[in-house]
Formats: sequence, C-alpha cells, structure tokens
Amino acid sequence: MQKTHVVELTAEERQTLLALSRKGHLAARQLQRAHLLLLSDEGKTDPEIAEALHVSSQTVYNTRRRFVSIATPRDTERAIKDRPRPGKKRKLDGKQEAMLTALACSKAPDGQSRWSLRLLADRFVALGEQTSGQTGEPITSLSYETVRRVLKKATSNRG
Repeated sequence: MQKTHVVELTAEERQTLLALSRKGHLAARQLQRAHLLLLSDEGKTDPEIAEALHVSSQTVYNTRRRFVSIATPRDTERAIKDRPRPGKKRKLDGKQEAMLTALACSKAPDGQSRWSLRLLADRFVALGEQTSGQTGEPITSLSYETVRRVLKKATSNRG
C-alpha cells in the first residue's frame, strides 16, 4: 500500500527531533510523535511503528499527515506539539478571588465552627453587588469546586 504522506526528514529536522527526544523533560505525547517521525523517516511501515510505540495506525497516519502538511520550511516542533486548547473563561477575576480569600479568613457565621466550601460559595453569591468584578455583573452562582481551587491557589486554611 502506497503512503499518501511520506515523511522525508532533512538532516536539520532529524537533528531537531533527536535533540528533542533526548531533552529529558518533553511531554509524553511530543516524545512519542518525535519517535514516530524518526521511525517513519527510516522507512518503517505504519503497523511496525504502531506496534513499536504502542499506538494505533490512525495515530501514525495523523502524525505523518500533520508533519507533511506544514508549509515549508517545516517547523518540526510545531508538528509534534498539541494545538492550544481554548478552555473555559474564568468565573472569578483576581479581585474577586482576593475577596473570596478574605471572606474565608473572616470569622465563621453563627452556629458554625468554621467555613465550609459550600457555605463560602453561598455567602459569596449572597453578597451580590459587593462582589461584582470588572464586568460589573454580580456572581449569580458559584460552585464549591471553584471556591476550593481559589483557596488552594491562595494556600489558605479554612479552619
């Protein structure tokens, strides 16, 4: 079967991939892709590469296709790195996080020995207009997990 995306590395590209694979702190996926391209350049077949690297043939095909499709001069590092992922917009800005941390450091409400994550989330939402961020809109809901992440980042103790 004829390969549609043949990887032919230049000496410089091969040196770059070898240097990246010897780096020591490269992400596992990037290291795997570097090895995949090196094996592909050596003339190994897709099933051989897939078996050697414990990946699917589709992964081999996709990596080769991505490498070959990059415009000349090819950016070897771009070919093996993941594309940035958009992620979700932050619920709280820095000022609001500081206010939440300050709330967690304040005295616990009557009848409670200390703040719980859910109690903090509910109280922060109840403060409404006082906790509005740069957009000016008050927080209408806040999960206890968001509170946990903010407090963990601030390395605070709710006790």
